[in-house]
Amino acid sequence: MGTPEFSVPTLVALRSNFYVAGVVTQPDKPRGRGLKTIPTAVKKIALELGLPVIEPARIVATEVLDTLHDWNPNIIVVAAYGKILPEIILNLPSHGCVNLHASLLPRHRGAAPISGAILAGDTVTGVCTILMDRGMDTGDILLKEEIPISNEDTAGTLHDKLMERGAALVVGTLRAIVEGTTRQSPQDHSLATYTRPVSKADAAIDWSRDAQYLGRLVRAMNPWPGAFFELSGETIRVWKASPEEGKATPGRILSLCGDGILVGAGDGMLLLREVQAPSRNRVAAMEFARARGLKVGVDLRQKSL
Repeated sequence: MGTPEFSVPTLVALRSNFYVAGVVTQPDKPRGRGLKTIPTAVKKIALELGLPVIEPARIVATEVLDTLHDWNPNIIVVAAYGKILPEIILNLPSHGCVNLHASLLPRHRGAAPISGAILAGDTVTGVCTILMDRGMDTGDILLKEEIPISNEDTAGTLHDKLMERGAALVVGTLRAIVEGTTRQSPQDHSLATYTRPVSKADAAIDWSRDAQYLGRLVRAMNPWPGAFFELSGETIRVWKASPEEGKATPGRILSLCGDGILVGAGDGMLLLREVQAPSRNRVAAMEFARARGLKVGVDLRQKSL
């Protein structure tokens, strides 16, 4: 059971190492400006692999449960499926349901563990496999692997690292289950933290926040939805930025140099290095500054220049 690109390496790895009876994914949805109906990443790969696919709107629909019973799974593997499984499905496979989660549980439970780890300033994250129960990411840990977070990692680069490591971890977990060598480790629920789905509003740059946080925000919102600020009625995306030491009025341009646009923050300063105006390509921040005629002293919090 899986839906986005994150799930694809796990499906491919399972298909290469085990018998996959079938695949469950989210229904096709209209996407893009033309609202063209596009299959999920998992559905596309599953069909290429010749696997049976169902995409129920309701996971507890009678026909869905009938199909799952017909497949008679020993294990159900869940990787970013996007829906909470009811107890009737959790109890269906003889060896239970195994979930791949992109954090070191119990830290960053929920829908956005990758961006959550970057925003929190974590230096290490990882992937876990857990034996699912009725809670949200609360099951016993089966296997886990730590991965360092670099100062240059974005949600996109970290996503790609974790999805590949996660696929290997799932294969290792299933082999351990087959061999009877798994060890279940209960989570310490008192240490749990939670994340929620990222929205576009979460990506707005508040210049009163400290520069370290804003630097993490830019990385955590890359590639979606992209950290942004408003300038003369336009949404300007910030794709690369770095925190700097110093003191300046929040939102005010302190200097324009070869490295970028240095802007004051609540504590410290943020050096904008790559930005994007609406319907334009990403450009070096200084190229943007020259095109817009930005000057030292301009306040990026004002409605218009």
